[in-house]
Amino acid sequence: MYGDKLNFAISIVKMISHNKKVASELSLTEKQVSATRELLDEGATVPFISRYRKEATGSLDEVQVAAIRDRMQALRELDKRREAILKSLSDLGVLTRELEEKVNAAETMALLEDVYLPYRPKRKTRATAAREKGLQPLSDLLFEQQKIDPEAEAEKYIDAEKGVVTAADALAGARDIIAELVAENADARAKLRDLFLQKGTFNCKVIEGKEQEGIKYKDYFDWSEPVKSAPSHRILAMRRGEKEQILWLEITPPEDEVMEILHRMFVKAGNAASKQVELAVAEGYKRLLKPSMETEIRLLTKKRADEEAIRVFAENARQLLLAAPLGQKQVMAIDPGFRTGCKVVCLDAQGKLLEYTAIFPHTGAGGEKEAEKTVRHLVEKYEIEAIAIGNGTAGRETEAFIRKLNLNGFMVVMVNESGASIYSASPIAREEFPDKDVTVRGAVSIGRRLMDPLAELVKIDPKSIGVGQYQHDVDQAKLQASLDDTVISCVNAVGVELNTASKQVLSYVSGLGPQLAQNIVEYRDQNGAFKKRDELKKVSRLGGKAFEQAAGFLRIRDAKNPLDTSAVHPERYELVEKMAKGIGATVEGLMSDEALRKKIRLQDYVSQDVGLPTLNDILAELAKPGRDPREQFESFEFAEGVNAITDLKVGMKLSGIVTNITAFGAFVDIGVHQDGLVHLSQLANRFVKDPNDVVKVQQRVEVTVTEVDINRKRIALSMKTEEHAREKKHAKTEQPQPQKPRGKQPDMNEMLNALKNKFR
Repeated sequence: MYGDKLNFAISIVKMISHNKKVASELSLTEKQVSATRELLDEGATVPFISRYRKEATGSLDEVQVAAIRDRMQALRELDKRREAILKSLSDLGVLTRELEEKVNAAETMALLEDVYLPYRPKRKTRATAAREKGLQPLSDLLFEQQKIDPEAEAEKYIDAEKGVVTAADALAGARDIIAELVAENADARAKLRDLFLQKGTFNCKVIEGKEQEGIKYKDYFDWSEPVKSAPSHRILAMRRGEKEQILWLEITPPEDEVMEILHRMFVKAGNAASKQVELAVAEGYKRLLKPSMETEIRLLTKKRADEEAIRVFAENARQLLLAAPLGQKQVMAIDPGFRTGCKVVCLDAQGKLLEYTAIFPHTGAGGEKEAEKTVRHLVEKYEIEAIAIGNGTAGRETEAFIRKLNLNGFMVVMVNESGASIYSASPIAREEFPDKDVTVRGAVSIGRRLMDPLAELVKIDPKSIGVGQYQHDVDQAKLQASLDDTVISCVNAVGVELNTASKQVLSYVSGLGPQLAQNIVEYRDQNGAFKKRDELKKVSRLGGKAFEQAAGFLRIRDAKNPLDTSAVHPERYELVEKMAKGIGATVEGLMSDEALRKKIRLQDYVSQDVGLPTLNDILAELAKPGRDPREQFESFEFAEGVNAITDLKVGMKLSGIVTNITAFGAFVDIGVHQDGLVHLSQLANRFVKDPNDVVKVQQRVEVTVTEVDINRKRIALSMKTEEHAREKKHAKTEQPQPQKPRGKQPDMNEMLNALKNKFR
């Protein structure tokens, strides 16, 4: 009983400590952190907490709630490792009060492992071999650095049977013990770790004989830059080149400062014994400490690079998922092709496949006339309102063919088909269309992507939708977790129509998941459309907690209760009815009449559970129930007659669509089957630190072609205005030119290298 109470008390102390630490790190109050942690521990999701528990958290948004979740998880993992280390030290019989205090004081995993390192069970080392030969006392004597004769003292330890044949053998073994002591010293490791991070340098060279094989890494054939400022994409590029055995990569600190730190810590005198210690320190650094530190810094910088790449990827994915939907229209979708023809599908307003066929407008021999006849027939038969054309091979040619038909009354849209082939061969597609081939499934995906990008893209692994940088090089578990968070956030921000959503979309709704999503679809199939939100409680295994988390994000069009069409949570229906009754109106009246809503005094409805943040959200939702946060869809056309890279000329001004954003710039589709790169320095007439400050994925932009390399399929673009270019040119002619900085600097070629090997 006493043990249970003690453990409970310890857990409370840890929880308070964690709350305080996280609050300080994230610039929040302890109350906000504590309330959020409690909600998360109770099973609440990030979207639910940020949307429906604003009073508890002080109106924290999703990013802040997720940051609390992730930091708490990291601290709990640290505590778990701390407990394991304390148990190990206790089992080894070496745990002292001082050592326990050091373990408990370690605030990072690296520092914790440093404290444990000297005691951690390890394979046989040169130091353990020396100890087995009885050389520990000699090592201790040398390390005291008193005025002794090391040679004379070492002769006392000569023992041929143990392999100590000479005094030199004894001194070498003693130095091995000191070298390991130096390499495992927690203070030394902490100081060198900081030195490597602050003053270390990445040094990268091409492996001799690999110049032609690794031409894509040309910018790194002789490259160096500080560890602390190296950007994510270059760290990942160098590591990939090393993995492919094209590049040699090393991290080096200022060696003179390293030795100064170690000498100051371990060399305490200027006598003969100190000379032996000095030799041991140098050996310990070269053989043990430097490789260990380099490995650590590689991992730390890889982690930093991963985090940045994952952040970029997640932001791009968010923008793509939240791209403007065309909405419920009768759509014809075309997956273009030359020799094999174009697959054509017709979809109804809900995305249901009505008919499919193939046309051959690019093969000659009457194929174009037959294709025209087929398209006109299908457009009339299904009252088509829009045509979606994939932007892959033959996309621009197919677009030109369709526009030439002069079919009035609907729009023609080029659709980014990245990932459509992945979807078409997936189990999801096979389940949806078991008797259709992959080309038909791909065309369906293109059409649905135009109608509702979010609903279609959730069926595809986010890593396959064509955004991000070096996504296959980063920590895959962390990438997946981040992308899952992003998809969940987007799905719940938009809201889900309960009676038409696929199980893939439903699985991302707060509180549901794949199994409950499947159960909802099965219930819907067996019982017909849901009439009200409360009916969800009849779904198998969907309990009260899941209902609480999910209900506010699910919509029922034309529901009997108008609040079921909105984002107002069922737990607040009674409150809304009270508001309506208070001004002598109905709920329907409140939702349709702004004058009635203006009569509501929100202060009258503030309570212990409901504050102004929630009341303001309710009022906004009553004004626009179930509003879609995505922008309105706008049609877009590429420049006519510019269909291939060979059509480009430097100076051309073209319209394009941003397809991807990286740390070094943005890729833009200008309709030539090869995206161009707008380097960071060309995004605006001002300094740009983050491309996301200027552009978004799927944004329409105006660009100027600045460079075309047909052989390497590279296109450089600029978004700077003409006025700025003229001013810059004038300034160059009027002012003296500054001296170029010495050393190799990042240039456009490095960024353009990404084009050929874009996001492998």
